[in-house]
Amino acid sequence: MMSPSILVGTASWTDPTLLACGRFYPPEVDTAEGRLRYYASRFPLVEVDSSFYALPSARAAQAWATRTPPAFVVNVKAFRLFTGHQTPPSALDADLRRELPDEENAVVFVDDLPRDIVDEAWRRFVFALEPLRMTGKLGTVHFQFPRWIKPDRRGRARVADCVARLEDHIASVEFRHRAWFEDGAATATLDFLRELRAVHTVVDSPSASEDSVPAVWEITRDDMAMVRMHGRNTAAWASSGKASSSRFNYVYSVAELEEMARRVRALAQRAGKTHVILNTNFEDQGVRNAQGLMQALQRLPA
Repeated sequence: MMSPSILVGTASWTDPTLLACGRFYPPEVDTAEGRLRYYASRFPLVEVDSSFYALPSARAAQAWATRTPPAFVVNVKAFRLFTGHQTPPSALDADLRRELPDEENAVVFVDDLPRDIVDEAWRRFVFALEPLRMTGKLGTVHFQFPRWIKPDRRGRARVADCVARLEDHIASVEFRHRAWFEDGAATATLDFLRELRAVHTVVDSPSASEDSVPAVWEITRDDMAMVRMHGRNTAAWASSGKASSSRFNYVYSVAELEEMARRVRALAQRAGKTHVILNTNFEDQGVRNAQGLMQALQRLPA
């Protein structure tokens, strides 16, 4: 039996490969509004990933809020500039771009930009979340830090700054450098997230990769747990294709989904709510994996 405190969904509902494969949306569902309404009729949760690539707008968030059922939940991935990723200037709003010291740079990093530009980008990001917050549909703001953010003084400062900028919103944190959890560092990392009141993200990903972390099935807030499933395809994870979703090309087996269902339910027994995001977005693999996990959770004995 699936607990109502466990919500399962995918990262994005409009990946180009998902739309192109034609196996999830019926042919007549061919508009932005129709696709979100259709998705939300089948899943209780989604993660917005477009906000990683460019600052979201309040207008878009208002559409997400009005096109989904009352109990639907939207997690929003944080803008890549904030987490320390390299960011093309074109990802910034035009007026902010004009204020850059050198517009010719192919990419910019947050620590290299004037403080007022960073502050304004943050103000716009938080403001864009308001329609979701006001309708009670905002879940977490998800920070996925790149592999060069390490558990040193500078790395911890980057994480702490991101969480502090969110005011009353819930931040979920995902690391990509193994040092956060290896060689006995897990306890210190989890304590650090508890001090920040941030949600630790349990990651299921290829364990042999340099930019993946081990799955640590712990919680850092009593009211929220987070699991993100990236698949277990090591070769795809390390590749770079035209579609970013090709890195997460993986269909979980029934046995793997049953294993994950048991772990998710055990985690959920310690947290008020548990979100599980399937990031296997190549073609319809994300929705298939999410549906399979929901079925596995329903099959668990009470």
